[in-house]
Order: sequence, then structure tokens, then C-alpha cells
Amino acid sequence: MRRRITLLQHASTPYDPTQAHVSPDALSLRTLDAAREDRTTFALDEIPSELQKALQSCYQFHVRWASERPAGAPAPFASRVSSGLHVLFTPGEGDGDGAALCQTLKQVFGDEVDCVSPEASFITPPILSTRFAASASAQFYTRLPSLGSLAAYIERSVCSSSSDPDNCRAQAEALRSADSLDINYDSISHALTVSGFWASAPQGGWTEEIAKPVRKGTDQIEVGLLGAEPAKEPEEIKMGGLLGVVGNDDQLKPTLFSFPARHHGLPDEATYSVSSPPPTGLHPTMTITLPQASLHRPPAPPDATCALHTYLTLPSTIFGDKYQLSTTDPLFLSSHNLAALRAVAGETDLEAPDWSVSRWGSTWLLELATPDPTSEEWNVTVPLHLRYLKPSESGIRSAAVPWPVVFWACTAEDGTKMGVNPFDRANLGWDGLFGPRTMFYQLHPAPQPGAPLVEELEVPVLRLENEGLFQGKVIELATVAVISLGFVWVLWKLGLVVRGSGGGADAKKREKRGKAE
Repeated sequence: MRRRITLLQHASTPYDPTQAHVSPDALSLRTLDAAREDRTTFALDEIPSELQKALQSCYQFHVRWASERPAGAPAPFASRVSSGLHVLFTPGEGDGDGAALCQTLKQVFGDEVDCVSPEASFITPPILSTRFAASASAQFYTRLPSLGSLAAYIERSVCSSSSDPDNCRAQAEALRSADSLDINYDSISHALTVSGFWASAPQGGWTEEIAKPVRKGTDQIEVGLLGAEPAKEPEEIKMGGLLGVVGNDDQLKPTLFSFPARHHGLPDEATYSVSSPPPTGLHPTMTITLPQASLHRPPAPPDATCALHTYLTLPSTIFGDKYQLSTTDPLFLSSHNLAALRAVAGETDLEAPDWSVSRWGSTWLLELATPDPTSEEWNVTVPLHLRYLKPSESGIRSAAVPWPVVFWACTAEDGTKMGVNPFDRANLGWDGLFGPRTMFYQLHPAPQPGAPLVEELEVPVLRLENEGLFQGKVIELATVAVISLGFVWVLWKLGLVVRGSGGGADAKKREKRGKAE
């Protein structure tokens, strides 16, 4: 097991060397105000057997989870996904049991994961960049507000066999407050990597003692206290600070390094908000509001071509009309401040009710039109449609739609090498829709104070009364009776036609016999 802890301090945050003390057996942190990534890499034989079985059926497997709470995303952790659980995987070449993957997801993340099998529940994303080798071939999404089930699973199934169970349980408990989580596995390295990210420190800062590994040799804990530095090149991120290996180094060592990166942050004022103006009815409109600061061209190389995009993750209850959104009619596009529909995948049947849709939903990549950046505010509207949902006693059902991600995509110079960097993050669902040298600049979601990054829509449905004509059982029996009566009526009409045609034929035969005589 290898563990890497990265503590990222803002440039304006003061740092006192006494806040990090190194001893032969541990590294002690005291009231450290910093964002944090905690990444642990396991060998395949270090994880529970049921996980091994599920992963061995995959060529690659990736989980991306984001909290419904708004959180900062400083470089190099600037990439975003919509809140909820995203699963991307490519099946292996063998005859692995695909259903075992869904069973494992339920076991690890909870029964609310509505997954039957990859064939029935996953969608196939339109990977436009075939050279982007990290792109997975199947995608799944479900709303998951909390990582409580995952934390409980780790405490129950992983920590019991850990060499340091107390530390394992502490790490599992910390995941309950994480802002995002990544899990990665590929069949080449046979390694499982779990990364939790906290955008800010808990109240009072990070105060803990990170003990050296119990097992020597194979286990290692590396700690970095880093901060972003001004980079020389626009496509680069430069980091500086202190690094050390717990139990090996007697002091933290200074470091300074830079690397080209796909994902970059924007200033805090580059935000966006999402709303669905009432009444939503069956045809809600998603409105994305962008302030002036979000409309400025990002700090990409001068010769780069940049465009503003949004990536929507829509559950099965709501969908877009791909024929409407893919139009080239300038009047329609300008009325919604859209430029083009760049990619769509998943359930797009315009007539299917929600109960007949087996797969989780659909994804939409839209390029947005941008005005003169002197505009004070810019509204983009995306027309959507709600599926028919099952009746309810109140006549209303709710549909939860996660906020989309909004970002600038800029082409990098031809000579730019976007190699793997220490903080690289791929397989987000939307990055594979662009070329391998594309740079992304993320806007920050800004909901109302206390509001989640999810739009709750009220959907009108058939109202079921406890008694009366519109009681569910009455409707069901009445439907069967009407269909039966219709069937009997059709048979009766067919019988009349057959009898009529038969009588006419007999009369003609009698007439021919009379003439012959």
C-alpha cells in the first residue's frame, strides 16, 4: 500500500514551520489551513475478494463522485463533474460476469444504486477522440448525496484485515466529509487507487499525527505541503513547497516543479448559476447564468482557439430533444444563446415513459454562444422535456437534476506534450469528447447560500385518489375491460364480414348451376 497526502495552501495563507513537525516515527500537523488530497494505492491482493472478482472483469474501471455541496477547486485539482456517482469502465476481453459489477456497486455504495448490469443500465459515450486512450467505453450515473455507505463498507470489509485498523477506520470516517472521490483501476498495473479531496480544512485546520507504516518496505506514506506558483508558460502549472516520506526523512525537503496540465482553474469570480424558472410543467427550461467575469477569454496561449461549453448529466426522468438541439437554425440558436450540440449519448427516445427506460439517462455536450465580455450578465437556456412518471396520490413527483459543469475548452499548441502529471485526472465523462491536447478552464458553480448543486423539479402526474373513479386499481381494471370489449367488437365485425362473403359465394354457385340446366 502506498499513500500520498497533498496539502495545498493558498498563496495568502500564512505558514509557520512549526505546523509540520517530523519525527522518526511520524509527521505531526497542527492547525494547517489547506485543501487536501489523500490518495492510497492498493495492490490487487490487498482488497476484498468480491472487489477483486468484479475488477478482474474490467479492462479499466473509474469512479467519480462529487458532493452536492459547492466547493472550491484550486489548481491542480480544478476539474469537476456533476454531483453524484459516475462510473466509467471498459469490459475486459474475457467472459467476466458483468452483473457482478453492478452487485459490487450496490454493496459498496448502497442499494440506491439502480444498476442491473452494464448491458442494461450503462450508456455508451460518443468518444470523439480515439487517440485519448484513457476514455472508457461505458458510463453510469446515479444521484448519491453521501459516501456513508462506502465508509461503512471500508470499515467492515477492509479495515478488519488491515495492518493498521485504527488508521484505516479513521481514513474511512474522513471520507464522509469529502468533497469528491476518485477510484481508478486498470488491468495493466493491477492497482486500485482511491483518492479523496477536501476543498477546505475542518474547523481549526488539519491537526493530526501521520504515523509511519506498520509494514516496512512495500508500504509508504509521502506527504507534500505545496502551493501554486506563477508558471512561465500558459499551459503549465508550477508547484513549490516541502516533501517528505514519513519514517524515512528526518525533515521535509524543499521542492519546485512544473508540468503541462489539462485542467486549470479560473479566478473565484468566474462563476455560473443554474435555475429552472417556474412553472416547469412537462417542458422545463434550464437557465445557465454567467456573470461578466465568466465571459472573458481564459489565459490560454494567444494562438489557442477557445470556446465555452456545458456538459449536462440528465437522469432518465428528463431529456433533451436531440433533433431540436442539433439544429443549425440561427434563429433558434440565438434565442437560447447556444452555438451547437457537440455530442449526445444515452436515452433520447421522445415518447418513452420513465418506467420503460432501463438505462440511467443521457449526457449532452453543448457549445455556448458568448457575447462581448462587456455584457453584465449572460443567460443561456436549454429546453428540456420531462418523461411521463408513475401516478401519485398528490399528483406531483419530484425529479432531481444535477447542475451541469461549465468550462472553457482551448486547443493547445501542436508541440505541447500533455503527459501524465502527478495530479492528472482523466475519465470525467466529458474530457474524452475533446482532443488529447485540449486544455480546460473550469467555472465555479455558485448556488444560493445553503442550496445544493441539484435542481429539484416538481413533475405533474396523474393523481390517484384513495377512493373514487381514479383509484389505481379501478383504472387498471377499467383499462383491461375496455381492451377486452374492443377485442370482442373486432372479432364480431370480422365474423360478419366472413359470413357475408361466404353467403355471396354460395349464391353465385347456385346461379351458375341454374344456367347450366
